[in-house]
Amino acid sequence: MWQPVVNALQQSLFAEQMVCSMSTQLFHIPETKDLRGNEEMHNHLVPASYHRVTALGSARRLADGESAPSIVATMMSCIEQAEQQDREVRRGLGVMHNAAPARYKPFIATIISWQHHAEMYLQTAKRQAQQLVGPAAMPGQYQY
Repeated sequence: MWQPVVNALQQSLFAEQMVCSMSTQLFHIPETKDLRGNEEMHNHLVPASYHRVTALGSARRLADGESAPSIVATMMSCIEQAEQQDREVRRGLGVMHNAAPARYKPFIATIISWQHHAEMYLQTAKRQAQQLVGPAAMPGQYQY
């Protein structure tokens, strides 16, 4: 019954991998190595990634038959933490897009699209998990 949550979190993490790879690549291109917003965006991208990884690990454990309430709490808390970090990632990507040389704007637009997918699949996982655990999974309920 947890497999749909696992699948959605896997998709979210895959999209996050693209965001990480592409935005980090900009540090290694002379014209974008100091792109305004990139370093600040990474200050939120790193914890967002950590929380996605942890949420996915928790969901996999639940799908494999573990059932400790603390696993559910960990997963839900990490989904909420990733959501919070995503807001700042999105803001940083906007700064980057505005500051980028014209020839890199389409590349950053692609990063923004991957970020949108990461957030969309995270929301799907959250809704699916809330359906499985009921009202106890409401935002702000879990502290990590």
